[in-house]
Amino acid sequence: MPRHEYLYGQTLPQLEALCNRLEMPRFAAKQIARWLYDKHATTIEAMSDLSARHRALLAETYEVGLTAPEKVSISTDGTKKYLYRTSQNHFIESAYIPDGDRATLCISSQAGCRMGCRFCATGRQGLQHSLSTNEILNQIESLPERERLTNVVFMGMGEPLDSLLPALEVLTSAWGFGWSPTRITVSTAGVASRLERFLEATQVHLAVSLHNPFPHERAEIMPIEKAWPIREVVEILRRYDFTHQRVSFEYIVMSGLNDSPRHIRELCRLLDGIKCRINLIRFHKIPGSPYFSPDDRAMIAFRDALTAKGIHTTIRTSRGEDIQAACGLLSTAQNEAAQF
Repeated sequence: MPRHEYLYGQTLPQLEALCNRLEMPRFAAKQIARWLYDKHATTIEAMSDLSARHRALLAETYEVGLTAPEKVSISTDGTKKYLYRTSQNHFIESAYIPDGDRATLCISSQAGCRMGCRFCATGRQGLQHSLSTNEILNQIESLPERERLTNVVFMGMGEPLDSLLPALEVLTSAWGFGWSPTRITVSTAGVASRLERFLEATQVHLAVSLHNPFPHERAEIMPIEKAWPIREVVEILRRYDFTHQRVSFEYIVMSGLNDSPRHIRELCRLLDGIKCRINLIRFHKIPGSPYFSPDDRAMIAFRDALTAKGIHTTIRTSRGEDIQAACGLLSTAQNEAAQF
């Protein structure tokens, strides 16, 4: 028997098409969506306002399709890293980060990543596959701390712009999670060919991985620069009004590589006229890496220099470094090697 298809992760139009195929009334699509995204049903049988015949008809082909994490690692700072197995028998990680009355989930959008950034453990792993909408949203729905979440950031494994829009539709639609877009931040390495569609379709916050303002230097650590130059990405952003959403630039600081006064001057030239912030992130060492993290004094000096130039700049606190959950450290390479 073939494996059942999953209901969880389907958009309302997809559910309406499903109901049409099964000769169910169109309004049943909203009933199913409510059971999936509001009432958190884990079985079709629990969808009690569907007729018994329709539930049986659904169950012939579909199941809800939620998967519990296989492993959790807990940091001394309270961060938790969850390991999930994907439908293609690969692995992904997501990080739950509690912080007072806020709780953030860092979500993965791919198993591995195709971008190959030199400073990132996920990039070293390469791409196994893009996640389905089911697998993206399952990281939220199957999270033990789901009810405590205040926001999610797509800053885990993978390039979100490759496969994210249907998941954002479920998260922000009234028939889905009904979340405000301000609860969601999407990080991209700068896939210019998909950026405009993303900006037109959503109002979630955007974070662009910058890491070096000089094209030739950025290309050495981020191969994407050769396909989609950061200057092209910035010019796209200049055309949009960010009154109702935030745009920020992520900047992993590597000592002696991208933290000099000339980098500060070029950052200011590159971002001139864009209402944005820069988030500085201390580089987290990965095995065999030639890069080094600056000390706290250097990080503060870099931040203050940018702030003095008129760019709102913050230093992001590292969380979960001891369990390999901090920025740039997520990797399931060992799990992949053991599995295959």
